[in-house]
Amino acid sequence: MFFEYPALLYLELLLIPMVALYVYREIKGRDPVLMVSTSIPWKGAGSKLKKILRHIPFVLRVVAIAAMIVALARPRSSSDYERVDTEGIDIVLALDVSTSMLARDFSPDRISAAKDIAIEFIAQRPSDRMGIVVFAGESFTQCPLTTDRATLINLMKDVETGLIEDGTAIGNGLATAISRLKDSKAKSRVIILLTDGVNNRGEIAPQMAAEIATTYGVRVYTIGVGAMGMAPYPVMTPFGVELQQVKVEIDEDLLKQIANDTGGRYFRATDNTKMLEIYSEINKMETSRTVVDSFPVYKELFMKYALIALGAILLELFLKFLIIRKLP
Repeated sequence: MFFEYPALLYLELLLIPMVALYVYREIKGRDPVLMVSTSIPWKGAGSKLKKILRHIPFVLRVVAIAAMIVALARPRSSSDYERVDTEGIDIVLALDVSTSMLARDFSPDRISAAKDIAIEFIAQRPSDRMGIVVFAGESFTQCPLTTDRATLINLMKDVETGLIEDGTAIGNGLATAISRLKDSKAKSRVIILLTDGVNNRGEIAPQMAAEIATTYGVRVYTIGVGAMGMAPYPVMTPFGVELQQVKVEIDEDLLKQIANDTGGRYFRATDNTKMLEIYSEINKMETSRTVVDSFPVYKELFMKYALIALGAILLELFLKFLIIRKLP
C-alpha cells in the first residue's frame, strides 16, 4: 500500500495537542468549583460505568479524525497485470483423399493415420487459425480458417476417401488452399500439403500453383506419404477384400520443387511414427509470436478508512446522546 498524497499524513500530528488538551481539562476539572456544607446529597451519584463511558466519545472522535486524514491521503495498492497477445499463424491442411490413401503401409491405413496425427497437430496450436482442404480428382474446402478447434477436429474426422472423383489433382488442391490464405493478414501463412501419388488430374499445374503461393507469400510444406517400394492395398475380389502389394509412386521431385519455391520443406513419411515426427518438426518451425504487456493495476483503498471515520462518528453520537445521558 502507498499514499498518493503522503504529506497529508502530517496532519495526524494535530491529534497530539488535541489529546493533551483533553487530558489537561480532565485533570483540571477535578478541582472543586462549588463550595457546599456537606457532600451527603452527592454521595453515590453517578455510576462507575458512566465515568468510564464518558471518555469513549472522545476516543471515537480521535479515531474518526485519524481515519479521515488517512482517507484524504488517498491510500492505494498496486499489482502487476500482464496482458498476453498472441500473434498466431494461419495454416491450411491440404489432404489427399484419393483411394490410394487406403493403402495399409500405415496403421490402420494412410488416410486414418493422416487424420489422427493431423488432429493432434491441431490440438497443439490453440492460437492459430486453421482450415482443411481435401483433394483427389478435384478439390474443395472441408473447413475454412477458424479458431474453433472442436469444429475443426470434427470436420477432420469426417474426411474420408470417396468424397469426390478419384485421382490426384495436386495443383488444384494447392490452389484451393492458397485461395483460403490469400486475404489473410497473419504474419505467417502456411500450407501443409500431404499426398501419396503423382499429379494426374486437375486444371491447374502444381508448378503454377506454387508460383501463386510464392506471389502471396504462402509457405508450403509438402509430405509424401507411403512406404519405400511396395505397399499392401485392399482390393475387392470374388472372395472378398484381399491385400495386394502395389508399387508406391510419389512424385518427390515435384513435391521438393513446390517446397523449395515457396520457402517450405519436403518430408517423406514412411510410417505412423515418421509422420508424427514430421508434424512435430513443422510445429517447432512454425512458432507463434507472443507479446507480453506488463502494467500496474491500482486499487483505491480510501473507502474503508472513510467508512471507519463515519462509523466512529455515528457511534460517538449514539453513545453521547442515547446511552451516556440516560445512565444514572
